[in-house]
Amino acid sequence: MPTPQPPFHAYLRTLLLCLLVGGALQAAGVPLGWMIGALLASAWLAARRAAAVPRVARPGGLVVLGLGLGQTFTAPVLGAVAGAFPAILAGGLVSILAGVAVAPIYRRIARSDARTAFFAAIPGGIMTMAVLAGRAGASVPAVTLAQSLRMGLVVLLYPPLVALAAGGAADAAFTAVLPPIVPGGLGLLLAGGAAVALVGERVGIANAAMLAPCLLAMALSAGGVLPSAVPRWMVDAAQVAMGMSLGERFGREGLGGGPRRQALASIASAGALVLLLVVSGLGLGWLTGLPLIAVVLGLAPGGMPEMAVTAKALDLAVPLVLGFHLVRTVLCNLIVTPLWLLVKVVLMDKNSR
Repeated sequence: MPTPQPPFHAYLRTLLLCLLVGGALQAAGVPLGWMIGALLASAWLAARRAAAVPRVARPGGLVVLGLGLGQTFTAPVLGAVAGAFPAILAGGLVSILAGVAVAPIYRRIARSDARTAFFAAIPGGIMTMAVLAGRAGASVPAVTLAQSLRMGLVVLLYPPLVALAAGGAADAAFTAVLPPIVPGGLGLLLAGGAAVALVGERVGIANAAMLAPCLLAMALSAGGVLPSAVPRWMVDAAQVAMGMSLGERFGREGLGGGPRRQALASIASAGALVLLLVVSGLGLGWLTGLPLIAVVLGLAPGGMPEMAVTAKALDLAVPLVLGFHLVRTVLCNLIVTPLWLLVKVVLMDKNSR
């Protein structure tokens, strides 16, 4: 039996409350106020089973965000990111191994099996880790709960803390000079972004709604033929759409109704992971000479869209941060399952002694 659609007034109520709270936080100077406000408002409604977010909100916001991020990859910036690739690759590996390191914290508190703890602790994104967990036989609801709570925690904590540490400084090597906003060119860019997102979805590209438009804008920007810049108000609207969609996950249906000990384990392991990756990011930034705060944000255990838009809102080496998260996403798809098989062998050997 198909799930009944919420009435129109439920969608309108959710949108208005998200805009009200997001606008208030933005006006108060809270970094990423639109997204954080929309997340809090939508989560509050979701906890009362009253949130209604259109299915097109997140993919539509991701298309705009992908174009807005991709436009920052001018030819000089692309060269700077390529030069930082060894550090970006190292950051991706460190992030995954840090997740493995904190998995025992989750397992002990949640009293879960090692398989579920492994996939719940690695910062690979909500959908990616849920799919990988399902293939490995782990508890998908528990993994979804852990990934969602960690994502919400990171989105709430990182923007204000990073803003305080960054002090508004931008790195010239990763800063792009954008073309003016041209209405006709912007229309073509949006249409092209939507088209490549649909194609990417059909061919099975992970996170195609953001990645395909981002690659399109990167190619146009690097080639010097970007028809228009993406205006700031569109990126703000994308923040609201993403915050609404993320907050909606905090309803019991979206999180699979996980018990309290799973939520506590998720928060505790997320806190440990954040501390470990902040220290790792500072160390990696110091060793490589890359901007420290951007590297910390690049290693942040949040999702690629959320952390990239944080970098954009704070003007912190957006292409570098996006590069870290993109490489980590690819690595998660490639090595997390083989890594679990290795960990399983080690655990079996340990238990046999």
